[in-house]
Amino acid sequence: MNRNSHGVRVMLACTAFTALLLALTLSAWAQQSVVAQEVLDNFAAHPAPEQPIPYSHEVHLALGLVCEMCHTNPEPGAQMGYPATAICMSCHTAIAADQPSIMQLAEFSAAAEPIPWVPVYQVLTGVTWAHEPHAAAGVQCGACHGDVAQLDEMAMTTSVTAMASCISCHEARAANTACATCHSWPLDTVSVTP
Repeated sequence: MNRNSHGVRVMLACTAFTALLLALTLSAWAQQSVVAQEVLDNFAAHPAPEQPIPYSHEVHLALGLVCEMCHTNPEPGAQMGYPATAICMSCHTAIAADQPSIMQLAEFSAAAEPIPWVPVYQVLTGVTWAHEPHAAAGVQCGACHGDVAQLDEMAMTTSVTAMASCISCHEARAANTACATCHSWPLDTVSVTP
């Protein structure tokens, strides 16, 4: 085999791989449209963090709960909050009250302590981000977090913390894509030397 035919074969293999990757990406987008998800799924698995109390979004959302019933957006609107234990206990004084996890929930409630949930999605260092402007723009929870109603354990299933996801969504919605939209730094610490 000469060098030219080997180079052509490598180029064809790369082209075929790129086409396959594009087809898989488009397929993922098509499947996610069912839940109005705009952010691609993570390609690498991100296991659910261990939480202090097991909680199934799948079970609770099947009962008719919606995100905003438990996750509130207090001022100034940066992060969605977790429900107060009193909200959980409004049902769980009677439902599954004898389960160990609900007994633990009742202990948090009796002590007026919040449940120390482990965040699943974390804003990266150097990024200024808030839920409030996204909610005000009509972005639904599933657009970034995926089909949470199918998750028994909450995990980072989407690539919402990836810059490419943010930029592609901002471009699709004609939102600002300037660096300072999401990134800020003290200008007085930046030095430019000639």
